[in-house]
Amino acid sequence: MNDLEPEPAAAARIFGDRLDLARLFTRNLADQGETRGLIGPLEVPRLWSRHILNSAVIAPLFPAGLVGDVGSGAGLPGLVGAIARPDVEWVLIEPMERRTTWLQEQADELGLDNVRVVRARAEDWAEGPTLDAVTARAVSALRKLLPLTAPLVRDGGEVILMKGISAEAEIEKAAKQIRAARLQDVRTEIIGEDLLTDPTRVVRGTVRRT
Repeated sequence: MNDLEPEPAAAARIFGDRLDLARLFTRNLADQGETRGLIGPLEVPRLWSRHILNSAVIAPLFPAGLVGDVGSGAGLPGLVGAIARPDVEWVLIEPMERRTTWLQEQADELGLDNVRVVRARAEDWAEGPTLDAVTARAVSALRKLLPLTAPLVRDGGEVILMKGISAEAEIEKAAKQIRAARLQDVRTEIIGEDLLTDPTRVVRGTVRRT
């Protein structure tokens, strides 16, 4: 924990009156993340900027409804989103038991009553296209990720996927999957340029099945 990155000034602007919860989650992840196989050994010194704030800046993009985080892992962006947006109901979908254990522990400790943890693969989601939006971070290439995420979203809902600098190239390579998923208005957006040294890129699109 001694190597934990100092809290950036932007954290207060992003989290507002939820900052104490964000601090607690960040400390817990710094303390336990590596030993529990949630983050790599080099991540603690950049935990705030690369992971916490990187996830938190996209929270305003989500509707005040039911949002799924596929492959939630350490809770990025799902738990961070639940802290930043208590008006959103978050479903954290994660297949690995040790990770779902962590997610539930954190939701309980932080008192996040807007979080539901589901141990499952996205392709085993049994509730149908019920989500108002779905997100994922560092799961797989867009052409593989869209068939896993878009079917979970209702007609008119959104896919909001965190991506790196190759986002535009991924969109081009996923043309077939974009058509199959009935996604419209697919584009890349850069979020947090006024807050972060390394802002967050997302690929967004709206599901139109009818």
